[in-house]
Amino acid sequence: MSGPSAELATQVVRWQAAHGRNHLPWQNTRDAYRVWLSEIMLQQTQVATVLEYYTRFLARFPDVRQLAAAAQDEVLALWSGLGYYSRARNLHRCAQIVVHQHGGEFPRTVDELAALPGIGRSTAGAIAAFCFGARAPILDANVRRVLTRVLGFGADLAEAKNERALWQQAEALLPRQDLSHAMPRYTQGLMDLGAGICLPRNPNCLLCPLQEACVARRDGNPQDYPVRTRKLKRSAQAWWLLLRQDGAGRLWLERRPPAGIWAGLYCPPVYDSRAALDEALQLHASCDARDLPAFTHVLTHRDLHLHPVLARDATPQPNAHCAEQQSGWFAPAQWPALGLPAPVRKLLASLGDDCQK
Repeated sequence: MSGPSAELATQVVRWQAAHGRNHLPWQNTRDAYRVWLSEIMLQQTQVATVLEYYTRFLARFPDVRQLAAAAQDEVLALWSGLGYYSRARNLHRCAQIVVHQHGGEFPRTVDELAALPGIGRSTAGAIAAFCFGARAPILDANVRRVLTRVLGFGADLAEAKNERALWQQAEALLPRQDLSHAMPRYTQGLMDLGAGICLPRNPNCLLCPLQEACVARRDGNPQDYPVRTRKLKRSAQAWWLLLRQDGAGRLWLERRPPAGIWAGLYCPPVYDSRAALDEALQLHASCDARDLPAFTHVLTHRDLHLHPVLARDATPQPNAHCAEQQSGWFAPAQWPALGLPAPVRKLLASLGDDCQK
């Protein structure tokens, strides 16, 4: 293999010990529960955002058995704001499987870890390397960028065969000695390089321990890596939210379908148009409706334009609850414990006196 020498792993390990991140709360532990929790939270989410959530989760669920025993709504409520809510549902299911099928202990092999909900090959590799010193590669977005640049790997990763080839090269670069010490350092080192040195734009090549071996630096084209031709295009969607409040200050909330945006979370009824919302309002003639300020919620590949409409009814409604749809009237005191999308939670908080009377 051309490009980096066999010293690459050693260079990464030494650099990480001297210059990498070594004081994050999920580091310096072989506790698979804590490492797994951090790795799931860090999927698609930056470290600075995860720190607060990680601490809060551990305070409420200090071990996998307590997480497994929790209600899913409580897990979703604590997750609110981190996004990608399927991670929270998989987190809960994974904890239950670990407890009921593995005796409360996380399996030690990559294949067994990857078979658990929400754990792909890269996350499984990270857990195995950090906790068990396993010789397992990772290829999250940051590491993929580092390795394709160092190797000069210009094949299109949109093709499965090229993705497999990169995995093979990543495995060939792994440390071969003192794995219990080297693998956690090497794995964290690649993560640290991708997060702070080998940036998507304007990489700090002069600070990189792999600069001499890096093909992209030699050729002056780091921006060309990694290559992936099929990219998701951004789209936009408009939703109208009916915030129907009864005379007791409660709001009618419905659980979203199990797939799609905000899957499984509680939310005011959603309509694709103002006309559809107005048609629904005709069923509640006593409601006094007014538009609240519209706002945009930015998802990874979609802009969600939200148009909230507050419809207040002076009459307290019966304690109706639709078990089939898992919907019903919820008082303000109940909202914090519900799994709500972050923009909905902020919207309810911003209503202030309107929803607290």
